Amino acid sequence: MAAEPEGKQDAAQEPTFAEAFSAALGKAGFAKVKPGEMPSGSDLVAAVGGIRGLVESILPGLAFLIVFAVTSQVLKLPQPTILLASVGTLVVISVLFLAARLLAREPIRSAIVGIVLAAIMAAFALLSGKPENAFVPGIIINVVSLLVLLVSIVVRWPLIGVFVGALTSDLTGWRADKAKRRVLVLATWMWVGLFAVRLIVEVPLYYAGYTDWLAVAKIFLGVPFYAVLLWVTWLFVGTVFSSPAPRAESEKPVL
Repeated sequence: MAAEPEGKQDAAQEPTFAEAFSAALGKAGFAKVKPGEMPSGSDLVAAVGGIRGLVESILPGLAFLIVFAVTSQVLKLPQPTILLASVGTLVVISVLFLAARLLAREPIRSAIVGIVLAAIMAAFALLSGKPENAFVPGIIINVVSLLVLLVSIVVRWPLIGVFVGALTSDLTGWRADKAKRRVLVLATWMWVGLFAVRLIVEVPLYYAGYTDWLAVAKIFLGVPFYAVLLWVTWLFVGTVFSSPAPRAESEKPVL
């Protein structure tokens, strides 16, 4: 038998975009279920960093709020001291999370992201001399996330659909199912709403200079709000992904 041309062999071995994308997400800790299976709630939590990752994301902000409240409202320290104490606490806690992961020899990706974000927040606050500017990076992230989600809807690749497709190792299969596509578009709109609500609440507080209330809003509109919406998204997606696919006319039983 004649050997296949070298070009055809290379084409056959080359992974498709969907396969390459799913493999990349798998290395990043996303694709945890077998093809055709629906991810469980624990899979979704693991995909966003697990319980520990969620704690690491909320505790620095909570510490910032406590230190700011104590130094400004109770101790009534000078503004520079309040700023240094609040921002310093934020950075120190992020560094401690990184050190804990290093000592335990655990993945440090989320801790690195946390410490980089803490450093950026500290830089914004210290360079401007205003504690409320520590929240500017978060506001920027919300704006960018909102725009990315909206663009994904406009181009008919809703981001939640891409995410679920990656988790199920079937990046594009949901696009052929009208019910799945509608639910995933709706789920993406819900996430648009999350970032929109954050901006509607946080931006006025920022411009008013209410640092303490801004910190409170960031905490409650952060992990708790995020966790609730993640669960609602899971319920929405589960309704269509757990339903059996409609049978074609030729597959219907003859009575």
